[in-house]
Amino acid sequence: MTKRERVIAAFKGQETDYTPVCFWKHVPQELWGTDDFIKAQVDFYKETDVDFVKLSADGYFGWPDPVLKDLKDPKELYNMKPFGPDHPFIRGQIDRTKKVVEALGGECVSLYLIFCPLSYLRLEIGYPKMMEVIRKDPEAVKYACNLIAEDVKLLADGIIKESGCDGIFYSVQNAEVNRFTYEEYRDWVTPSDKKILDHINRLSSMNALHCCAWEEVNNRLEDWADYKTPVVSWSRFIDNMDVKEAKEHFGCAVWGGFDNRPGSLLYTGTREEIEAETRRLIEESGKKGYIVGPDCSIHDELPLERIRWVVEAARKI
Repeated sequence: MTKRERVIAAFKGQETDYTPVCFWKHVPQELWGTDDFIKAQVDFYKETDVDFVKLSADGYFGWPDPVLKDLKDPKELYNMKPFGPDHPFIRGQIDRTKKVVEALGGECVSLYLIFCPLSYLRLEIGYPKMMEVIRKDPEAVKYACNLIAEDVKLLADGIIKESGCDGIFYSVQNAEVNRFTYEEYRDWVTPSDKKILDHINRLSSMNALHCCAWEEVNNRLEDWADYKTPVVSWSRFIDNMDVKEAKEHFGCAVWGGFDNRPGSLLYTGTREEIEAETRRLIEESGKKGYIVGPDCSIHDELPLERIRWVVEAARKI
Protein backbone atom coordinates (compact mmCIF):
# COMPACT_ATOMS: atom_id res chain seq x y z
CA MET A 1 0.00 0.00 0.00
CA THR A 2 1.10 3.57 -0.63
CA LYS A 3 0.68 6.10 2.15
CA ARG A 4 -2.42 7.50 0.49
CA GLU A 5 -3.96 4.05 0.00
CA ARG A 6 -3.20 3.09 3.59
CA VAL A 7 -4.76 6.21 5.11
CA ILE A 8 -7.84 6.16 2.89
CA ALA A 9 -8.41 2.53 3.88
CA ALA A 10 -7.99 3.40 7.56
CA PHE A 11 -10.56 6.22 7.27
CA LYS A 12 -12.97 3.66 5.79
CA GLY A 13 -12.36 1.24 8.65
CA GLN A 14 -10.71 -1.27 6.33
CA GLU A 15 -7.72 -3.44 7.16
CA THR A 16 -4.34 -1.94 6.33
CA ASP A 17 -0.91 -3.49 5.77
CA TYR A 18 0.26 -1.66 8.85
CA THR A 19 -1.33 0.90 11.12
CA PRO A 20 -0.92 4.50 9.93
CA VAL A 21 0.71 7.07 12.22
CA CYS A 22 0.17 10.83 12.32
CA PHE A 23 1.41 13.35 14.89
CA TRP A 24 1.31 17.13 14.50
CA LYS A 25 2.63 20.33 16.06
CA HIS A 26 2.28 24.10 15.79
CA VAL A 27 4.59 26.20 13.62
CA PRO A 28 6.69 28.79 15.53
CA GLN A 29 5.23 32.30 15.37
CA GLU A 30 8.32 33.83 13.79
CA LEU A 31 7.64 31.73 10.66
CA TRP A 32 3.96 32.54 10.19
CA GLY A 33 4.33 35.28 7.59
CA THR A 34 7.11 33.68 5.58
CA ASP A 35 7.69 30.85 3.11
CA ASP A 36 9.51 29.11 5.94
CA PHE A 37 6.04 28.29 7.27
CA ILE A 38 5.52 26.00 4.25
CA LYS A 39 9.00 24.53 4.65
CA ALA A 40 8.43 23.84 8.35
CA GLN A 41 5.37 21.70 7.67
CA VAL A 42 6.98 19.81 4.80
CA ASP A 43 10.17 19.25 6.80
CA PHE A 44 8.15 17.89 9.73
CA TYR A 45 6.49 15.39 7.40
CA LYS A 46 9.77 14.28 5.88
CA GLU A 47 11.72 14.08 9.13
CA THR A 48 9.09 12.04 10.96
CA ASP A 49 7.88 10.01 7.95
CA VAL A 50 4.31 10.05 9.28
CA ASP A 51 1.69 8.56 6.97
CA PHE A 52 -0.30 11.78 6.48
CA VAL A 53 -0.33 15.37 7.68
CA LYS A 54 -2.55 17.61 9.75
CA LEU A 55 -1.81 21.06 8.38
CA SER A 56 -1.55 24.02 10.70
CA ALA A 57 -3.75 27.12 10.85
CA ASP A 58 -1.25 29.06 12.97
CA GLY A 59 -1.71 32.81 12.59
CA TYR A 60 -5.43 32.40 11.86
CA PHE A 61 -6.84 31.37 15.22
CA GLY A 62 -8.94 34.28 16.50
CA TRP A 63 -11.83 35.69 14.45
CA PRO A 64 -10.64 39.16 13.36
CA ASP A 65 -13.96 41.00 13.27
CA PRO A 66 -13.56 44.64 14.47
CA VAL A 67 -16.59 44.21 16.73
CA LEU A 68 -14.64 41.72 18.85
CA LYS A 69 -11.63 43.94 19.46
CA ASP A 70 -13.16 45.73 22.44
CA LEU A 71 -16.41 43.88 23.10
CA LYS A 72 -18.30 45.30 26.05
CA ASP A 73 -21.95 44.38 25.52
CA PRO A 74 -23.21 41.12 23.97
CA LYS A 75 -25.65 43.17 21.85
CA GLU A 76 -22.62 44.43 19.90
CA LEU A 77 -22.30 40.96 18.39
CA TYR A 78 -25.27 41.78 16.17
CA ASN A 79 -23.02 44.32 14.45
CA MET A 80 -20.73 41.61 13.11
CA LYS A 81 -20.71 41.29 9.32
CA PRO A 82 -19.93 38.35 7.03
CA PHE A 83 -16.38 38.25 5.67
CA GLY A 84 -17.12 36.65 2.32
CA PRO A 85 -14.73 34.52 0.23
CA ASP A 86 -12.21 37.28 -0.55
CA HIS A 87 -11.50 38.41 3.01
CA PRO A 88 -7.78 38.11 3.93
CA PHE A 89 -8.64 35.75 6.79
CA ILE A 90 -10.24 33.33 4.32
CA ARG A 91 -8.03 33.95 1.30
CA GLY A 92 -4.78 33.88 3.26
CA GLN A 93 -5.42 30.40 4.61
CA ILE A 94 -6.44 29.01 1.24
CA ASP A 95 -3.42 30.41 -0.59
CA ARG A 96 -0.90 29.37 2.07
CA THR A 97 -2.32 25.87 2.36
CA LYS A 98 -2.22 25.41 -1.41
CA LYS A 99 1.55 26.04 -1.30
CA VAL A 100 2.01 23.40 1.39
CA VAL A 101 -0.08 20.83 -0.48
CA GLU A 102 1.82 21.49 -3.69
CA ALA A 103 5.14 21.09 -1.84
CA LEU A 104 3.99 17.70 -0.54
CA GLY A 105 3.60 16.59 -4.14
CA GLY A 106 0.54 14.40 -3.70
CA GLU A 107 2.46 11.80 -1.70
CA CYS A 108 0.17 11.79 1.32
CA VAL A 109 -3.30 12.68 2.55
CA SER A 110 -3.56 16.14 4.07
CA LEU A 111 -6.16 17.54 6.48
CA TYR A 112 -6.49 21.20 7.45
CA LEU A 113 -7.33 22.45 10.93
CA ILE A 114 -10.58 24.38 11.26
CA PHE A 115 -12.05 25.38 14.61
CA CYS A 116 -15.67 25.36 15.69
CA PRO A 117 -17.31 28.83 15.64
CA LEU A 118 -17.43 29.33 19.41
CA SER A 119 -13.69 28.64 19.57
CA TYR A 120 -12.94 31.20 16.86
CA LEU A 121 -14.88 33.69 18.99
CA ARG A 122 -13.14 32.62 22.20
CA LEU A 123 -9.67 32.73 20.62
CA GLU A 124 -10.32 36.39 19.82
CA ILE A 125 -11.90 37.57 23.08
CA GLY A 126 -10.65 35.02 25.66
CA TYR A 127 -12.45 32.56 27.93
CA PRO A 128 -13.61 35.02 30.63
CA LYS A 129 -15.27 37.34 28.09
CA MET A 130 -16.75 34.40 26.19
CA MET A 131 -18.36 33.05 29.32
CA GLU A 132 -19.55 36.50 30.36
CA VAL A 133 -21.32 37.27 27.09
CA ILE A 134 -22.81 33.82 26.58
CA ARG A 135 -24.28 33.86 30.07
CA LYS A 136 -25.68 37.37 29.59
CA ASP A 137 -27.08 36.88 26.10
CA PRO A 138 -26.79 33.42 24.56
CA GLU A 139 -28.89 34.45 21.58
CA ALA A 140 -26.36 37.13 20.62
CA VAL A 141 -23.55 34.58 20.82
CA LYS A 142 -25.58 32.12 18.75
CA TYR A 143 -26.00 34.85 16.13
CA ALA A 144 -22.24 35.43 16.06
CA CYS A 145 -21.48 31.71 15.85
CA ASN A 146 -23.92 31.17 13.01
CA LEU A 147 -22.44 34.10 11.11
CA ILE A 148 -18.93 32.71 11.65
CA ALA A 149 -20.11 29.27 10.54
CA GLU A 150 -21.21 30.61 7.15
CA ASP A 151 -17.76 32.08 6.54
CA VAL A 152 -16.05 28.91 7.79
CA LYS A 153 -18.02 27.00 5.15
CA LEU A 154 -16.44 29.28 2.54
CA LEU A 155 -13.03 28.60 4.06
CA ALA A 156 -13.64 24.84 3.88
CA ASP A 157 -14.71 25.18 0.24
CA GLY A 158 -11.44 26.86 -0.65
CA ILE A 159 -9.26 24.54 1.41
CA ILE A 160 -10.62 21.45 -0.31
CA LYS A 161 -11.48 22.71 -3.79
CA GLU A 162 -8.61 25.18 -4.32
CA SER A 163 -5.84 24.23 -1.92
CA GLY A 164 -6.18 20.54 -2.67
CA CYS A 165 -6.49 19.26 0.89
CA ASP A 166 -8.22 15.90 1.19
CA GLY A 167 -10.33 16.92 4.16
CA ILE A 168 -10.83 18.97 7.30
CA PHE A 169 -9.55 18.34 10.81
CA TYR A 170 -12.51 19.86 12.66
CA SER A 171 -11.65 20.84 16.23
CA VAL A 172 -14.56 20.98 18.66
CA GLN A 173 -13.98 22.44 22.11
CA ASN A 174 -15.73 24.07 25.09
CA ALA A 175 -17.53 20.90 26.22
CA GLU A 176 -15.69 20.52 29.51
CA VAL A 177 -17.98 19.10 32.18
CA ASN A 178 -17.64 22.25 34.29
CA ARG A 179 -18.40 24.79 31.54
CA PHE A 180 -21.96 24.22 30.26
CA THR A 181 -24.75 21.78 30.97
CA TYR A 182 -25.58 19.30 28.24
CA GLU A 183 -28.74 21.26 27.42
CA GLU A 184 -26.86 24.57 27.20
CA TYR A 185 -24.20 23.16 24.93
CA ARG A 186 -26.71 21.57 22.59
CA ASP A 187 -28.73 24.80 22.38
CA TRP A 188 -25.93 27.37 22.29
CA VAL A 189 -23.07 25.58 20.53
CA THR A 190 -24.21 22.55 18.55
CA PRO A 191 -26.29 24.29 15.83
CA SER A 192 -23.33 26.23 14.41
CA ASP A 193 -21.07 23.19 14.79
CA LYS A 194 -23.46 21.06 12.79
CA LYS A 195 -23.70 23.65 10.02
CA ILE A 196 -20.00 23.21 9.37
CA LEU A 197 -19.91 19.45 9.91
CA ASP A 198 -22.76 18.87 7.49
CA HIS A 199 -21.04 21.07 4.94
CA ILE A 200 -17.59 19.51 5.14
CA ASN A 201 -19.09 16.02 4.99
CA ARG A 202 -20.70 16.99 1.70
CA LEU A 203 -17.32 18.22 0.44
CA SER A 204 -15.20 15.23 1.47
CA SER A 205 -15.27 11.75 2.96
CA MET A 206 -11.83 12.30 4.55
CA ASN A 207 -12.70 14.53 7.50
CA ALA A 208 -11.71 13.99 11.13
CA LEU A 209 -13.39 15.26 14.28
CA HIS A 210 -10.91 16.38 16.94
CA CYS A 211 -12.41 16.23 20.44
CA CYS A 212 -9.96 18.69 21.94
CA ALA A 213 -9.16 18.43 25.66
CA TRP A 214 -6.73 20.14 28.02
CA GLU A 215 -6.23 21.40 31.58
CA GLU A 216 -7.09 18.00 33.09
CA VAL A 217 -10.84 18.64 32.72
CA ASN A 218 -12.86 15.89 31.07
CA ASN A 219 -15.11 16.63 28.13
CA ARG A 220 -18.76 15.65 28.27
CA LEU A 221 -18.40 13.44 25.20
CA GLU A 222 -22.14 12.93 24.84
CA ASP A 223 -22.33 16.59 23.72
CA TRP A 224 -20.73 15.38 20.48
CA ALA A 225 -22.43 12.00 20.18
CA ASP A 226 -24.09 12.85 16.86
CA TYR A 227 -21.10 14.70 15.39
CA LYS A 228 -20.23 12.28 12.61
CA THR A 229 -16.99 12.06 10.61
CA PRO A 230 -15.11 8.99 9.32
CA VAL A 231 -12.43 9.38 12.02
CA VAL A 232 -12.44 10.81 15.55
CA SER A 233 -9.30 12.13 17.25
CA TRP A 234 -9.84 11.88 21.01
CA SER A 235 -7.92 12.49 24.22
CA ARG A 236 -7.06 9.11 25.68
CA PHE A 237 -5.44 10.56 28.78
CA ILE A 238 -7.75 13.46 29.70
CA ASP A 239 -11.00 11.79 28.77
CA ASN A 240 -9.79 8.46 30.21
CA MET A 241 -10.74 6.25 27.29
CA ASP A 242 -8.46 3.61 25.81
CA VAL A 243 -8.38 2.70 22.13
CA LYS A 244 -10.84 -0.18 22.27
CA GLU A 245 -13.28 1.86 24.35
CA ALA A 246 -12.93 4.80 21.94
CA LYS A 247 -13.73 2.63 18.92
CA GLU A 248 -16.83 1.32 20.67
CA HIS A 249 -17.88 4.76 21.93
CA PHE A 250 -17.50 6.68 18.66
CA GLY A 251 -18.47 3.82 16.33
CA CYS A 252 -15.86 4.69 13.73
CA ALA A 253 -12.11 4.75 13.15
CA VAL A 254 -10.19 6.52 15.91
CA TRP A 255 -6.90 8.41 15.98
CA GLY A 256 -4.76 8.80 19.09
CA GLY A 257 -3.14 6.81 21.88
CA PHE A 258 -0.13 8.85 23.05
CA ASP A 259 -0.17 11.58 25.68
CA ASN A 260 1.07 14.76 23.98
CA ARG A 261 2.11 16.56 27.17
CA PRO A 262 5.71 17.10 28.27
CA GLY A 263 6.78 14.60 30.91
CA SER A 264 4.75 11.77 29.38
CA LEU A 265 6.16 8.55 27.90
CA LEU A 266 6.65 10.07 24.45
CA TYR A 267 9.07 12.62 25.92
CA THR A 268 10.78 10.57 28.63
CA GLY A 269 10.61 6.91 27.59
CA THR A 270 13.38 4.89 26.02
CA ARG A 271 13.06 3.78 22.41
CA GLU A 272 12.20 0.30 23.63
CA GLU A 273 9.43 1.63 25.90
CA ILE A 274 7.92 3.76 23.14
CA GLU A 275 8.05 0.84 20.69
CA ALA A 276 6.40 -1.42 23.27
CA GLU A 277 3.57 1.08 23.83
CA THR A 278 3.06 1.40 20.07
CA ARG A 279 2.80 -2.38 19.82
CA ARG A 280 0.38 -2.56 22.73
CA LEU A 281 -1.91 0.09 21.22
CA ILE A 282 -2.03 -1.62 17.83
CA GLU A 283 -2.57 -5.07 19.31
CA GLU A 284 -5.41 -3.69 21.43
CA SER A 285 -7.07 -2.09 18.43
CA GLY A 286 -6.25 -4.41 15.55
CA LYS A 287 -5.41 -3.21 12.06
CA LYS A 288 -8.88 -1.94 11.22
CA GLY A 289 -10.11 1.53 12.10
CA TYR A 290 -7.12 2.76 14.07
CA ILE A 291 -4.51 5.49 13.52
CA VAL A 292 -1.68 5.98 16.01
CA GLY A 293 -1.35 9.59 17.13
CA PRO A 294 -1.36 12.01 20.06
CA ASP A 295 -4.12 13.43 22.23
CA CYS A 296 -3.32 16.83 20.72
CA SER A 297 -0.40 18.89 19.37
CA ILE A 298 3.06 17.82 20.47
CA HIS A 299 5.39 20.41 21.97
CA ASP A 300 8.55 21.90 20.51
CA GLU A 301 10.80 20.21 23.04
CA LEU A 302 9.98 16.74 21.69
CA PRO A 303 12.83 15.49 19.46
CA LEU A 304 11.26 14.44 16.16
CA GLU A 305 13.19 11.18 16.15
CA ARG A 306 10.81 9.99 18.88
CA ILE A 307 7.88 10.26 16.49
CA ARG A 308 9.89 8.30 13.96
CA TRP A 309 10.38 5.58 16.59
CA VAL A 310 6.57 5.22 16.70
CA VAL A 311 6.34 5.20 12.90
CA GLU A 312 9.03 2.55 12.53
CA ALA A 313 7.54 0.40 15.30
CA ALA A 314 4.10 0.48 13.65
CA ARG A 315 5.61 -0.76 10.40
CA LYS A 316 6.94 -3.88 12.09
CA ILE A 317 3.58 -4.99 13.46
